[in-house]
Amino acid sequence: MTDLTQGPVHKHLVSMGLPMMIGMLVHSLYLFVDLYFVSALGASAVAAVGAGAALMFLVMAFSQVLGVGTVSLMAVAIGAKRRRKARQLYQQGLTLALGMTVLTALLGFVGIGHYMQLLSDDPEVQRQGYAFLQAYLPGLCMAYLSTVLGSGLRSLGIVKPAMLVQLASVGCNIVLAPVLIAGWGTGLPLGVAGAGLASTLSGMLGFYLLYRFVRREQSPIVRGAKPTRLSARLSKPLLKVGFPAGGEYGIIFLYSAFVYWVIADMGTEVQAAFGIGLRVVQALSLPAVALSFAIPAVAGQNFGAKRLDRVRQTFVAAAQISFGLMGCALLMMQWQAEHLVAFFTSDIAVIAAGTLFVKISSWNFLTSSLVLCCSGMFQALGNTLPSLLASLSRLLLFMGAVLLLQQQAGFYAEQIWWTSVVTVLLQGVLALYWLDRQLRKRGIGLLANSTPAQGRG
Repeated sequence: MTDLTQGPVHKHLVSMGLPMMIGMLVHSLYLFVDLYFVSALGASAVAAVGAGAALMFLVMAFSQVLGVGTVSLMAVAIGAKRRRKARQLYQQGLTLALGMTVLTALLGFVGIGHYMQLLSDDPEVQRQGYAFLQAYLPGLCMAYLSTVLGSGLRSLGIVKPAMLVQLASVGCNIVLAPVLIAGWGTGLPLGVAGAGLASTLSGMLGFYLLYRFVRREQSPIVRGAKPTRLSARLSKPLLKVGFPAGGEYGIIFLYSAFVYWVIADMGTEVQAAFGIGLRVVQALSLPAVALSFAIPAVAGQNFGAKRLDRVRQTFVAAAQISFGLMGCALLMMQWQAEHLVAFFTSDIAVIAAGTLFVKISSWNFLTSSLVLCCSGMFQALGNTLPSLLASLSRLLLFMGAVLLLQQQAGFYAEQIWWTSVVTVLLQGVLALYWLDRQLRKRGIGLLANSTPAQGRG
């Protein structure tokens, strides 16, 4: 276990964030490899996998409910030297994860056909999306237990095992993708179903390896821990913290599904361009996401230990690092967007539409990095509702504006992308304002020389 209440804050963020960044960057490599082989199957296959993969955000939403609740409350308990409470929270997280695994499997196989019919009017896209999800769903179901296992380690300041597991899992996926999608070495190409199966097999490998790491961990907080009987006393605070954070991933799912619905009559090329562009943008955003995952453990332990000055330092250091990373990503997207999109398709219409999406959407990078830092801080403080409200405000404004624009003559995709940029900026302003209120309420000024407000809620 690492004591995050001692030593330079920025070093803790880097030492925890760097392994996760490496793992996520390798994961982005997998996304590119997977997309490369799927794109060879045509625009319909790209659109199908993109629409199907949007369901991943819904599963991530529920897995983050458990993961965020677990890491946030465990970190505070560890900082306050309440190790027995930390272990109980960890075991309760495992119990909830097991239940969600079973529920998702049952509902998923029943509903994926209706889901694809909602997102696309093209029968071929629907057919291929259904085949992809049938193979991908078992792997998605493993996300709950894997997330809680990783969150337990992260609350202890341990991140390297999760990185090594992710490297092994992604490496397996990269090897399986051409074999299962294109039939390399077997002569039995499975197409989009192969993409889903590769992800499922790799996810199962990752869960097994992570489980082995946890079993070997020496800390009594996680060693030998197993799911226990459901307890309202433990599950209620865990879900209270986790639900708003998970809701943010649910909003990402709603955003993706809404966009696919809006552009359904713009042609398969635009849907394919959105699928490619979204994966490119997500891959380049992963370093900031990884850094935000380190914030709850660092700020949480210090909050539990009453080291309020270090809580503020955590946010400032994380924001500085994240801005630098995403600033570089923004420049890269403005310079190399067309080449990145063209790597996955030779269709001129898809390249043009995808390049436009990537160039416009990359202007979200700086604001999104701020939003992610605020989200990590809300988790550490044990109040994730403001972060959810900021995301929900953004989604509602985005959907309302796009629906209004859709009624106008000459409606086109570029208007959707710019609307997204403007509404993400609003989300960032709201998140920063509410974080400042939360910190002041706890006697912490957001700026070093700021005075905490008295009597503010």
